[in-house]
Amino acid sequence: MPDGDWRTINRDLAATRYSPLDQINKSNVTQLQQQWTYPLRTFSTAVPIVVNGVMYVPAGYKVVALDAATGKEIWVHEEPKPESQGGFGGGFSGRGLGYWAGSGKMKPRLLVMLGNKLTALDAGTGKPVAGFGNKGYVDVGVSYGGTPTIIGDVAVIGAASLENPRGNPGNPRAFDVKTGKKLWEFQTVPKKGEPFNETWGDGWEGRGGTNMWGFAATADVNTDTVYLPIGGPAHNYYGGDRPGSNLFGNSVVAVDAKTGKYKWHFQSVHHDLWDVDMPTAGPLLEVTIDGKRQKILANISKTSFFYELDAATGEPAMPIEERPVPAGDVPGEYYHPTQPIPVKTPPLSRVAMSYNDIVTAQDTNPEHSAACHTMWEKAGGFINLGPFTPFNYRAEGDPVRSTIQFPGGTGGVNWGGSAADPKTGIVYMNAQDTSLVGWVEKVPTGSKPYSFDATESPDYDRASVDGKGPFFSFQAPLSGKYDAQGRPVGTSAPCYKPPWARLTAVDANTGEVKWAVPLGLYEELPKGKQVVGNAGSAGPTVTAGGLVFVGATNDKRFRAFDAATGKELWEALLSNNANANPMSYRGSDGKQYVAINAGGAIVSFALPGTGT
Repeated sequence: MPDGDWRTINRDLAATRYSPLDQINKSNVTQLQQQWTYPLRTFSTAVPIVVNGVMYVPAGYKVVALDAATGKEIWVHEEPKPESQGGFGGGFSGRGLGYWAGSGKMKPRLLVMLGNKLTALDAGTGKPVAGFGNKGYVDVGVSYGGTPTIIGDVAVIGAASLENPRGNPGNPRAFDVKTGKKLWEFQTVPKKGEPFNETWGDGWEGRGGTNMWGFAATADVNTDTVYLPIGGPAHNYYGGDRPGSNLFGNSVVAVDAKTGKYKWHFQSVHHDLWDVDMPTAGPLLEVTIDGKRQKILANISKTSFFYELDAATGEPAMPIEERPVPAGDVPGEYYHPTQPIPVKTPPLSRVAMSYNDIVTAQDTNPEHSAACHTMWEKAGGFINLGPFTPFNYRAEGDPVRSTIQFPGGTGGVNWGGSAADPKTGIVYMNAQDTSLVGWVEKVPTGSKPYSFDATESPDYDRASVDGKGPFFSFQAPLSGKYDAQGRPVGTSAPCYKPPWARLTAVDANTGEVKWAVPLGLYEELPKGKQVVGNAGSAGPTVTAGGLVFVGATNDKRFRAFDAATGKELWEALLSNNANANPMSYRGSDGKQYVAINAGGAIVSFALPGTGT
C-alpha cells in the first residue's frame, strides 16, 4: 500500500492504524489548520478510506467520492430512501466501507453494507457492479453494521443479530469479491457433535448474540488468516439457560480466510454476564519478548485487560492466569469459577471501588459529591468484589441493595480499539472508567424486554433504582439538581474519583504501561479541575511523525499527543463531538492530512503552505 493511502477502517489489514507519513510531526503539529469539511448530513461514526488521493465515505443513503485534498465531490451514488424502515433500513453502514484493488480487467471496487445487502460499487464511477450478485447487491440474510474486511478476493462480514436469548445466529460470513458468491460461514455457537458444543449445556440451539458486531476483522495476508472478534452470547445479564464457558463467545477466533476453517481461539471472558464483548481483535505486529522476535495479536476488550497472543497459535505471548472470581446468587445461574487475567499488564481502567472512592467536593464540586452520596444511599449501597463482580439477585419486595461493576458494558476499551506503532511495538488505547449498576430480578410474565436491542425477554434481567435497561451507571449531575421528572439538570459525571478516561500506551515488548494521561475535560468544573477524562467509545491513530491523534471525547476536541511521553501537543475545538477514529493520508497536492468524523461531518486538517 502506498504510504499516503488509508485503505481500511484501520488503514491496513493488520489493524495497526499506523500512518507512515511524517510531514506532520512533533515539531510542527501546533501549526495544523482546518482545511475543509464535508457534511454527511446524517449521524455517523464512519472512518473514510483514501486511495490515490480520493476519499470514499458512506453518508446515509449515499456513498460519496471526494478529492481528499479539497473535500470536493467527484461522484455520488445514492439509493432510494424507503418510505418505512423496512427495505434497506437506515441506509449504508455508518461505520465505513471496504476497498478491493481490482484484478485483471476487473476495476477497483468498494464494498459496503446496505442493511442486509452487501453492495459492490465501481470505485471510479460509484455505479453498482453488474457482475456482482444481483446487479451489484447480495442479500446476506442477517444484516451487519460494520465494514467488509477484504483479504485477497474474499470479503468477510459480521452480523448485527439482536440480543435475544433465542434468535438469529451471529455468524461471520465470507463472500467472493468478484462474484458475490457466499464462500463460508463460521458457526460461533457450535452445534451438537461439533467441538466445544459441550460448553453450552443444553443452551446452544437457537442461541442469539455471540456475534461479530465489531466493525472489522484483523487479517494476515502472509498466512491467509482472519482474526474474528466475537461478542458475548445473549442474554447479556442472565445465562442460566446456557451453563458453561460458552465458546466462542467473547473470543478472538483465527480462521482460514479462504475456507473459514478453524485455526485457534482465545476466550477473554468465560460465560459472560457483564456484556463485555470482544469489540476488536486488536492489531497484528512483531515484537521482541525475552529476546525472541515474534508476531503477536495485541488483544483488548471492554474488560480493559490487555492480552498478547501468539498470532500463529493463540497461546499467550505474555503470561495469563486463570484466577478465581466471585460468584453470585441469581437462581439457576451458572458462575464460571475463574477468568483469564494478564500477569504483567495491569487493567487499563478501574475494575473496583468502595465507599471511600466516591468523589469528594475537592475532586469535583460540593453539589456533585452530595448528589453522589445521595445516590449511593438510594441504591442501598453498592456491592463490588473486584473484577468480574456479578449482579446480585433481588426478589420482588426485598430491600434495595445494588451491585456496581467496572468497567461496565461500554468499556474499558470499546469499538474504537487500539492503534499500534509497528516499529516500536507500542500500543495506544482510549480506556474509560465506566460502571454498570443494579441487580438481577425475575422478569414478570408478559413484560416487554428491558434491553433496547432485544425483542424478547429472558427469565431474569437487570434492573436498578433508576429503571430497567442496559446502561444505568453510578453518575450524578454536576449541578446536583434534578427536574420535576427526576431527570438530571445539566451535565452528569461519574461518582467515583477521577480520572475517568485515559489515553494509555503499553509497550508490547515488555507488557509495561509506558504512560497514561487523562483524556478529555469537563468545562462545567472549576478551573484546575477540568481535565479529569471525558471519553467515548472511539480510539486513537498513531503516525510516523511521533504523534497520537484522538477524538473520542465528549468535549468537542480533537487532540494530538507526543507518542513517546503522552504530552498533549495540539488541540482543535470542533462543532461536534468526534466520537470516531481519526485517519491520515496524503492528498493529490502532496500534503499530509489528518481527518476525523465529528458528529456527521468529515473535518480535515493540514499544515499551511504547499505539500512536499
